[in-house]
Amino acid sequence: MFVMLIVILLVIILVSIKQVNQYERGIKFTLGRFSKIMNPGWNLVFPIFQSYRKVDIRTKAVDVPEQDAITKDNVSVRINAVIYYKVFDASKAVLEVENFYFAVGQLAQTTMRNAVGSVSLDELLSERDKISEEICKIIDKATDPWGIKVENVELKDVSLPEEMKRVIARVAEAEREKQAVITKAKGEVEASENLAKAASLMASTPGAMHLRTLSTLSDISSDQSNTIVFALPVEVLKSFEGKAITDEKIQDIVKKISKK
Repeated sequence: MFVMLIVILLVIILVSIKQVNQYERGIKFTLGRFSKIMNPGWNLVFPIFQSYRKVDIRTKAVDVPEQDAITKDNVSVRINAVIYYKVFDASKAVLEVENFYFAVGQLAQTTMRNAVGSVSLDELLSERDKISEEICKIIDKATDPWGIKVENVELKDVSLPEEMKRVIARVAEAEREKQAVITKAKGEVEASENLAKAASLMASTPGAMHLRTLSTLSDISSDQSNTIVFALPVEVLKSFEGKAITDEKIQDIVKKISKK
């Protein structure tokens, strides 16, 4: 009889041994009341009188399904996100909320829609990181009583209607054309300033026009099929006689060249 009692006791003990892994915590209930948090290792949970529930405390990545939302400037968009969170208090995660997996997902959806509705489309597209941080703060504050720490929220994709995509494409094209016109105008201003400086320098330097004419003739004379007709600058004639030549003599020389 004594041996039988020992065997029964050993069986009860073996059945009562419950293993909690390193990445888990156990919530033990005694007669329906929360009694303790079970740490990793072997723990005794006696049948009938006690029960337990395991909670995974590792960081979880939850994909928030696509949501229809309307921005502050009344543009309809579809957004989805991923949320990273972990349980820091296993007892609260079990006692304060029925299903914290489902609760966090639903809270993320509603918060995401509200956050999108408070910003314009331009802000949503250009300040995605800032909006993600705001959503993370709101969800983290709401889930704190549940023993859950929200580590990060990332907006993965923002889908726009086709007509809005075409409008944005036209705006982007117009902006590129505007920048091209501005760049071209700046180039023309710089070119005109450089030409004015060159003309002023050549006009004030004796023989500069003659050298420029010779350089041009050298460039275009490489092709023998070209017929060159050019006006002879007055400076060329002046270069032959020096400063002593008069305007009347220059005119006589021009007339003689023209007669030939």
